[in-house]
Amino acid sequence: MNISHEKYRKMVEKASPSSSTVRNCINAFWTGGLICMLGQGLTELYRYPLGMELKDARCLTSITLIIAAAILTAAGLYDNIAKLAGAGTLVPITGFSNSVVSPAIEFKSEGFVTGVGAKMFVIAGPVIVYGTAASMLYGFILCAAAAFR
Repeated sequence: MNISHEKYRKMVEKASPSSSTVRNCINAFWTGGLICMLGQGLTELYRYPLGMELKDARCLTSITLIIAAAILTAAGLYDNIAKLAGAGTLVPITGFSNSVVSPAIEFKSEGFVTGVGAKMFVIAGPVIVYGTAASMLYGFILCAAAAFR
């Protein structure tokens, strides 16, 4: 099938849903802010009524948010939130949890080893690899800069 570039562009425009950039940014902002506000609230809850040290409260907050995102993903609710919020759900730790749990759920029919175990880090794996590599590079640069002072 031979289609000109112009005809193909028109077909793509017709098939693609229109979206408002301003509305998407606002939704991402308030949703990401709401997730972060929830995290701060959990930290305060763990700290004061439960009497935890700040370091421990922050650790438990991260664990709580990761588990909550995993449960919401497994229940099929996280995708609905992400459709509304867009990038607002990707930036916090909850987005990372979702990126690990989603492929695991999708491939669970292939078994625990070849399905869940092998596919769990399909999305999150590159983030881990490049994040680790970038942090190592940054560390080397920082050490080199400190050596020349």
